[in-house]
Amino acid sequence: MTHTGRRPGIRLLVAAGLAVASLATALAPAAAQDDFIIVQSTTSTENSGLFEDLLPKFTEKTGTQVRVVAVGTGQAIKNAQNCDGDVLFVHARPAEEQFVADGYGVSRADVMYNDFVIVGPKSDPAGIRGETDVAAALKTISGSEAPFASRGDDSGTHKAELRLWEIAGVDPAASSGSWYRETGSGMGPTLNIASGMDAYALTDRATWIAFENKGDLEIVVEGDDRLFNQYGVILVSPDKCPSVKAHLGQAFVDWILSPEGQKAIADYKVGGQQLFFPNADKSSG
Repeated sequence: MTHTGRRPGIRLLVAAGLAVASLATALAPAAAQDDFIIVQSTTSTENSGLFEDLLPKFTEKTGTQVRVVAVGTGQAIKNAQNCDGDVLFVHARPAEEQFVADGYGVSRADVMYNDFVIVGPKSDPAGIRGETDVAAALKTISGSEAPFASRGDDSGTHKAELRLWEIAGVDPAASSGSWYRETGSGMGPTLNIASGMDAYALTDRATWIAFENKGDLEIVVEGDDRLFNQYGVILVSPDKCPSVKAHLGQAFVDWILSPEGQKAIADYKVGGQQLFFPNADKSSG
């Protein structure tokens, strides 16, 4: 009788134990699936092959996967403002600083830099090859009405291009659809269009080096200080976006700014050419 009286209690304990075990099993894959971050980034970090080389090193060290949304800087910022990401990695400093000032970002830090160049057909119809004043080169392109392919997509490169046209005193939008062609596309597709129509285009050097369909295009203008291209990284604010994985996102920011992350950036080369130059540590140049 004594043993019989204990059986229901034993059954309850066993059932409870099985329920806890089942819950733990169910939660384990969910936790593993949650071990990733979303980085909203510019297309150049993706098109150049940098992320393909860089991100596995971060994942190997931390176990955190990185999912990249590679779009123009303007769209990346909008996505981050809509809480569709944990980290912002782009190249339009005034827009980045505004993003932080508006409370969407925790803080901004320099990561790396390279430069923009103007590429054009070998025939160089505007006669700007070797010009070191980018504003003068753009003014000459406008005056000659030589074809120019613009991304026209509010990307970091497009923002830089518009700033340079303004310095040159030219409103290219007035000639939209004639010699000035706005592709509304990323850097790779825009270079493809420029190659197909023998047009000039502004591109970041990293994408240009990694771009395979150069056709008759070549670099015709480079070296102006105004072509400097700085990249920044920002953790999206968990105050604005409670869904942000702040701990994992900050770990990525810390790693990319660390000596290890900076070395990984410096070590990435295509055809023996370094594409990006780390500068998180200003004191070391």
